[in-house]
Amino acid sequence: MGSRIRSQHSNCYSLGALFSGMLVLAAGFFEEAWAQESVSPLRPNVLLILVDDVGFSDIGCYGSEIPTPNLDNLAAQGVRFTQFYNTARCSPTRASLITGLYPHQAGMGHLDNFRYPDSRGTHGRLHERCVTIAEVLGAAGYHTSTVGKWHMGLQHGTPPWERGFHRTAVTQYGELYFPKEQGAPATKYVYLDGRKVPADSPEVGEGEWYSTFMFTDWALRFIDDARAQGKPFFVYFCHGAAHFPLRAPTDVIAKYRGKYRAGWDQLRLQRHRRQVEMGLVDPKWPLAARPPEVPAWDSLDAAQQDRFDHIMAVYAAMIDCIDQSVGRMVEGLRERGILENTLIIFLSDNGGNAESGPQGITQGEAIGGPFSRVFLGMSWATLSNTPFRRYKHFIHEGGISTPFIVHWLAGIPPERRGKLEHQPAHLIDVMPTLVEVSGAIYPAEYRGHRILPLEGVSLVPAFLGRPLHRVKPIFWEHEGNRGVRIGPWKLVMRHTQDWELYHLEADRTEQNNLIEKHPELADLLKKLWDDWAASSFVDEWTGPVFTDWGDAIRPKPAAEKGNPSG
Repeated sequence: MGSRIRSQHSNCYSLGALFSGMLVLAAGFFEEAWAQESVSPLRPNVLLILVDDVGFSDIGCYGSEIPTPNLDNLAAQGVRFTQFYNTARCSPTRASLITGLYPHQAGMGHLDNFRYPDSRGTHGRLHERCVTIAEVLGAAGYHTSTVGKWHMGLQHGTPPWERGFHRTAVTQYGELYFPKEQGAPATKYVYLDGRKVPADSPEVGEGEWYSTFMFTDWALRFIDDARAQGKPFFVYFCHGAAHFPLRAPTDVIAKYRGKYRAGWDQLRLQRHRRQVEMGLVDPKWPLAARPPEVPAWDSLDAAQQDRFDHIMAVYAAMIDCIDQSVGRMVEGLRERGILENTLIIFLSDNGGNAESGPQGITQGEAIGGPFSRVFLGMSWATLSNTPFRRYKHFIHEGGISTPFIVHWLAGIPPERRGKLEHQPAHLIDVMPTLVEVSGAIYPAEYRGHRILPLEGVSLVPAFLGRPLHRVKPIFWEHEGNRGVRIGPWKLVMRHTQDWELYHLEADRTEQNNLIEKHPELADLLKKLWDDWAASSFVDEWTGPVFTDWGDAIRPKPAAEKGNPSG
């Protein structure tokens, strides 16, 4: 089956031969070439699983001590990407993933409660210049559904049922874990096929459910609906876990109490060692240093260590429940006889979340229960993002690197199963991949609006162990943080600070800034970033400066009031 993606790219980049023969790129302008690869003759079902605030090393097959046997099994029978990138934040990642565009192009330059009338790319809703995977696959005969966290302008005119999804069981922006719990008003409802239903209604789920499992029930229900109609399905499963407030079933938390008294220093070393053994991480890349704000574990007294152990036990329990959900979905597909030709994709929306700083937050009597308020904090987020620097919000590797697992028994040849894929990839590549495998056509126009051309490339060649056909750099911008990657080179800047240049093949943990050695290369990459920002609806960031853990240190700019989540 060949790709049916229209080659519509008009934003091209002039690239010169670069210093010492280390990076050679042909000058001139490029037409995008899409690979014609052989894949399954049958259109696959698609299960796209997105988790929230889960760091690069938080699941077993990426180095974690948290047991995730179901995800590990997917990896063992599929392909793990070692350099897959998100956008460092919730709504922007979701918009990029679901549209195949960069966030500002899709209208979601920040969280969906940020709306600026004069902005080019921060509208708090999906813009008419984009289409969603659901709209594209739905036009090709797919049954489309979504469960879990939406966070793409439900309150501003772009709920999922208006953007191509036939069936929905979603929350506005997540942060729902139990039917009765402490939370903001918007977290107390689930939207069932467009109807706003109280979360504690029996319509949502029976008994004292936990949302990770409740939404699993809905996803399987929607799959049965697709089968009854004789259609292939696209299910977009958006977990709220492991976003704050950290909450999980009491019995699952109890499994992990006491297991984190070894502390983040030792656990980081252990995760890093496993990553090296697995081949995920090159041993020549040094483990990023513990930030100075994070105390040495051995400097804490017993009470402090117990408190931190409790925080991490709740977080580990949430990862455990995600894995249980994945297991139920896989078993449900197997029982229905459709696992073989279902393409399963698993990823996270940003790096581990350091918000609330080194101490994290523990409030309430039953930590991790429905009336508690728990944040992971910077100290444990440093573990989550092993071996990288920085966190959610930032464009250094710790903020933008995610696990990415693909499992497709009918489409991935046996000799590729269990393999690692080291080619860089990004959210913008998911839409073109699904267009290719589904036989859908990405439109130039939709509902009377001109649609922007896709920014990414199909990942089908990488599934098969072949080179990708990427001719454009990969770009980032969030809250003034900036980045561009081309080949092994990455230019990155934290807002208000200087640009940094890294050669990621030699130094993916970003320890050796080469900008003074290669100023001409840095200048070229800056120009590429500037040109991209100008053509991709990126506004100059006028908001606050942030702490090293992602909390604003001065008031945010005037924006429409709404949830601060993300």
